[in-house]
Amino acid sequence: MQSNLFEQANMEVQTNQRFALQNSQMLRVSLGPDVLAVKGSMVAYQGQIEFQHEGAGSVGKLLKKMIAQDDVPLMRVRGQGEVFFAAAGGYVYLMDLGGEGISINGRNLLAFDAALGWDIHRVQGAGMMTGGMFNTVVHGQGTVALASVGRPVVLDCAQQPTYVDMNSCVGWSANLVPQLVNSMNVRSLLRGGTGEAYQYAFHGPGFVIVQAFEWSPPSSSGGGGGLFG
Repeated sequence: MQSNLFEQANMEVQTNQRFALQNSQMLRVSLGPDVLAVKGSMVAYQGQIEFQHEGAGSVGKLLKKMIAQDDVPLMRVRGQGEVFFAAAGGYVYLMDLGGEGISINGRNLLAFDAALGWDIHRVQGAGMMTGGMFNTVVHGQGTVALASVGRPVVLDCAQQPTYVDMNSCVGWSANLVPQLVNSMNVRSLLRGGTGEAYQYAFHGPGFVIVQAFEWSPPSSSGGGGGLFG
């Protein structure tokens, strides 16, 4: 059988790396140690693999998951073989953490080493009017995979104040503490607004990741966590 489908670029990546990009929109993980991934993100696997629901692990984290509209349903992936993950055709990026942490929008999280610590943090100043705004903070030694709608930009927040649309923000250095600002004045509000009412404000040593897309705000009924939900 002949087809350009069988070009080398489309064949399975052969590598000794545990986390590797099969292509720009698909992640390949070679299992040994367990991996935590967003439920529904597996698209294929080879070998003897098990998928199990991953609980909160503590009462405090469980309570956060219950109230967080950006709650991320996780599964534990274990066994021997290779697993392929993707998120609605989004671009996949790997981050190797060497003791640092990253705060990730739940809709952009894909998978990470199970040995990494994680928790759910509420963004300072984000109340009910802004949908609550909870992020998943991952930290420690290991690899995190995130997915972006469109090609993202990484902005350095150290040199000057940086403002990011809340619904375009993929994540940021965990050492940064964003403030919530409202750029809409009364005159603009009376004329129907601009659609750009709230932004995250960052300033300090670190970075923020911005995707070329704006999420719809989480609904009051919850959801919106993981797999571009």
